Amino acid sequence: MKKLPLGIQNFDKLRKDNYLYIDKTEYALKLINEGTYYFLSRPRRFGKSLFLDTLKCLFEGTKQLFDGLYVYEKWDWNIKYPVIKISFGAGIAKDTKKLTEMINFNLRESETANGVEAFDKSNYGTYFNSLIISCYDKYKTPVVILIDEYDKPILDNLTDESKALEMRNNLRDLYSVIKDSDKYIKFAFLTGVSKFSKMNLFSGLNNLTDITIDDRYAAICGYTQNDVETVFKEYLQGVDMEELKRWYNGYSFGNPSNESGESAGTLGVESVYNPYDILLFFDKGKQFKSWWFETGTPTFLIDMIREKHYHLPDLENIEVSEQVINTFDVGNIPIESLMFQTGYLTIKAIKPSRIPHIKRYCLGFPNFEVRYSFLSYFIDHLAESYISRGINQDELYGALEELKIEKLESVLKTLFSSIPYTAYVKNDIANYEGFYLSVVYAYFYSLGIDITLEDVSSKGRADMVIKFPANTVYILEFKVVEDDKSNTKKPLEQIKEKRYFEKYAGVVDKIFIIGVEFSKVQRNVVSFEWEQLN
Repeated sequence: MKKLPLGIQNFDKLRKDNYLYIDKTEYALKLINEGTYYFLSRPRRFGKSLFLDTLKCLFEGTKQLFDGLYVYEKWDWNIKYPVIKISFGAGIAKDTKKLTEMINFNLRESETANGVEAFDKSNYGTYFNSLIISCYDKYKTPVVILIDEYDKPILDNLTDESKALEMRNNLRDLYSVIKDSDKYIKFAFLTGVSKFSKMNLFSGLNNLTDITIDDRYAAICGYTQNDVETVFKEYLQGVDMEELKRWYNGYSFGNPSNESGESAGTLGVESVYNPYDILLFFDKGKQFKSWWFETGTPTFLIDMIREKHYHLPDLENIEVSEQVINTFDVGNIPIESLMFQTGYLTIKAIKPSRIPHIKRYCLGFPNFEVRYSFLSYFIDHLAESYISRGINQDELYGALEELKIEKLESVLKTLFSSIPYTAYVKNDIANYEGFYLSVVYAYFYSLGIDITLEDVSSKGRADMVIKFPANTVYILEFKVVEDDKSNTKKPLEQIKEKRYFEKYAGVVDKIFIIGVEFSKVQRNVVSFEWEQLN
């Protein structure tokens, strides 16, 4: 049985030491044959670094590593190209001095690898430029430029706008060298998590082809269903494949297909698994856990959601323009764009807008792991005690399962009591109905049960509908009031008046209607009314 390539980003090691490998060389050959300058954005731990190293080995002509792979009989192994590789994956650049050290270290490594010495090292821009020329002069062959995690120095400082801008400006000086060295370059490939504005970062490198959202390269990183079923066949004994797919598949970087293979009128591309999840799943005894999510905490995103009063349930079905998901810049970062590029949202569908030739992108959580983990983390981030939240989760699940509605009130009160006063300081979220609904939604969904937000009926929309356990429906309506007394219609009365329950009559065995009021002053539940309908 071949070994799992967990944490292996070196193609040479992977091929020589009997690790499993998903053959991506067809994509490499297509890129090389059809263009020169490319950019790819993918979430962290998605296989970008391994693909980049595969390109490096291919251009260096290490033929024996590619035996049995797609490219083996299709590549001219007599030509070897000098490769300059720069990676910002290791370490954190908190100032210009550290960034300069990282760049110079990478350039020295490429000097050694290519057996050359740059003739001008006065600054990293001239160092990079003279290194390209030195490689070209020695080998009489155009140079290959590979840059991994091109944006990491910016992302590491994203919460400090002045430092992030400083990093962006310094990196722009580095990347502009690529544009000015065109006659010496055979191929250039840049990867990262995010996509910053070309105008503000690449300084005129307008011929950079972005393959981030391109049906032809949707599976250039990640594992397809066929990859998992064939390459990992020996590891699949006893695995529930539908559950595996529900937890870890679902990432789409093109026009996704639904079950019938159609999306927005055209044949869609296949979604992929996060490689890190699959490898950890097998390595840790086939346990369903949030392997990828736990490698990084989205604190910055949660803070943005709170500060901008983002309605959390909207994450289930966002519709945005191509511009929103394709790019952002320091000081101008839409939540939707950041969440897509970092892997917390993915493309669910692409459809035409009313404006000719303009597309609209429908985004949502890619799979159960991300939805469950992100919403659970949202609650953890607000609450003081992780332990109390876990206990209350069990109580909440039991109350729903055992149809003990009276317990729901105490569980919800405990939840909001655990949110510290500091969460409300210097903001007005206590006045914001969407905040309470977002918290309740995240809390309920962290149980992994079936929830519908803004459930549509012929007379309006119920705030929340829970379908659990079997043949049981809970219909909930929420309202925020000034204090513990409301002069407006009670939420339970609204459910009855709008008859949100009629669509479920005769369909399920039990229907419960629940009206909940939150006080802006007390920041907690002040009214909880419910009935079971016949």
